[in-house]
Amino acid sequence: MPEHTLEGTPPPEPERATTGRPRPDGVLVIDKPRGPTSHDVVARLRRILGVKRIGHAGTLDPMASGVLVVLVGEATKLAPYLTAEDKRYTARVVLGVGTDTLDADGEITAAQPLPAWLDDELGALAGAGVAPGAEAVARAAPRIAAALDAERARREQTPPAYSAIKVAGQRSYALARAGQAVDLAARTVEVRSLAVAGASRGGPGTPAADAAPATLDLELEVSKGYYVRSLAGDLGAHLGVPAHLSALRRTASGAFTVAQAVPLDAGAEALRAALRPLAEAAASSLPVARLTEDGTRRARLGQSLTESDFSMAPAHPGAAVWLDPDGHVVALGAPDIALGAPEGTGAEASESSPALLATRFSVLRGFTGGADVRGSSAR
Repeated sequence: MPEHTLEGTPPPEPERATTGRPRPDGVLVIDKPRGPTSHDVVARLRRILGVKRIGHAGTLDPMASGVLVVLVGEATKLAPYLTAEDKRYTARVVLGVGTDTLDADGEITAAQPLPAWLDDELGALAGAGVAPGAEAVARAAPRIAAALDAERARREQTPPAYSAIKVAGQRSYALARAGQAVDLAARTVEVRSLAVAGASRGGPGTPAADAAPATLDLELEVSKGYYVRSLAGDLGAHLGVPAHLSALRRTASGAFTVAQAVPLDAGAEALRAALRPLAEAAASSLPVARLTEDGTRRARLGQSLTESDFSMAPAHPGAAVWLDPDGHVVALGAPDIALGAPEGTGAEASESSPALLATRFSVLRGFTGGADVRGSSAR
């Protein structure tokens, strides 16, 4: 449900960080190392930054590395929007060996030699050089190309049993570890792009678990809710062999890229300096509208607004970030349906009846504002 501020109620006093500094608000793009969970990263940053409200926009498995978008303070209100952004990854799939978790952290459940045709196709891709184009893949490895085409056409995906999805109040991975059968519903997903970035062949005729692994390196961009571990298992099934994910790196989450990321062990001052201001972070993922002074006051009170309350009205039918004249985030808001004359009245909109054309705007989430930590740390 949309969150509205009660009219006439002033916003709460801004929270202060537990360090005594002004509370940090913004987005921190972390280059998560392999090993810790996303929850571990958030817990560590909570201690380092001395904040209470902190979260992330899209879980990364412990074995995965790369972009973890961390939301600090008021930026946690952006979570529904930033979590919904597309993600980009590089991934390595091992062919011929399957695990219970579909990744390298699991126990091996199956291993078999690759069929000769698959080993030959991987060899052809390896010989074609790094990142062969789609046409080159189709010529060199037609059956692998067909498996990738099937994945590109995917519209639904069944999440892996070892996932954080809740089933009857319990995490799916906890049930799976306890030996219980987990039946998760398929989710709507979309593969925006999927390309081969490299390959290596295994030892033909040798059990895959005992040989140098046969691998397929991939680059992909996918919608929210897509599990790359499931991709590994599904590709293996299409090719007739067990498979699992041996490496995964998220290179982008929405507008936030690994080039902008800082290491988790960068140190407190470097992490605070890397915090992207709330307005900048919100505007990178949402359309922007600008309020007048009067519109700012009305929005802070949670009142309904009209186009006259904006110096730059929202040009998008969905949610937008509303900034005050100084560029600070006031609210996330969206237009209500346009007002018009009742059917059958014969009334027509015109310059003499502007109310018939007026659009109303409602506050979805209000913001109390916060200090620019990069500025405060320099004082």
